[in-house]
Amino acid sequence: MADAATPLKGKTPRYMQVAGELREAILADRYADGKQFPTETALCRQYDVSRFTVREALKRLQAEGLIARKRGSGTVVQPAAARGGALHQPLSNVGELLQYARDSEVVYSERDSGSLPQHVAEQIGENTDGTWRRFRGVRRQTPDTAPIAVTDAYFHEKLGDAVDKLDLAAGTLFSQIERTAGVTIGRVTQDIQAIAADDRIAKFLEIDEGDPVLRIVRCYLDPKSSAYEISVSHHPGDRFAYAMHIDLDS
Repeated sequence: MADAATPLKGKTPRYMQVAGELREAILADRYADGKQFPTETALCRQYDVSRFTVREALKRLQAEGLIARKRGSGTVVQPAAARGGALHQPLSNVGELLQYARDSEVVYSERDSGSLPQHVAEQIGENTDGTWRRFRGVRRQTPDTAPIAVTDAYFHEKLGDAVDKLDLAAGTLFSQIERTAGVTIGRVTQDIQAIAADDRIAKFLEIDEGDPVLRIVRCYLDPKSSAYEISVSHHPGDRFAYAMHIDLDS
């Protein structure tokens, strides 16, 4: 991160942008080896934001288990051992889904097409009739690290030939389909469950059959609440941590 004020752009709230920049720095070990984490005052200057914005960003990182804040001691980065060595995935909005994609790598390949598998349709509280094309990818933080997810992504026939235009090596498919098909995300639903890995999932994730995994079934709907993309991801229990920031209504 630069010493000069870092400009923050886009529609994402500023505190979330600050949190995203700091999260990236923490996970890249920029504050390892005893390096001091910036003070609130320094962060205000760096990002040209208010103290309130900085504090909200730090609250989010604390909730994710990445930092610890103690009165009189300032802010310290939690060691990897305290975080279980897992990838911490904040998942409160679409912007954070994109951040997750930027921080990891995946290449998809097309598998087949047909009706949505019954075990997936049962997890979706929406109409899933029609033909779906399925793509599969194994996600890693770097090419030489262990897998952090295996994902099956399903696209509905209503998207037409826009699916043929997907760059399967670009990582994030749902953001591409917005551009190629001209659809807009109106709502994202998700179902999260801890399960035991079956033989197929275990092989993809390089774990033993029966090991715990976190399954996330995510459904993307357009503004008319029509499902057009569904993803089913399995994450190894010891390599992935799910974090959510909840703002309470006043």
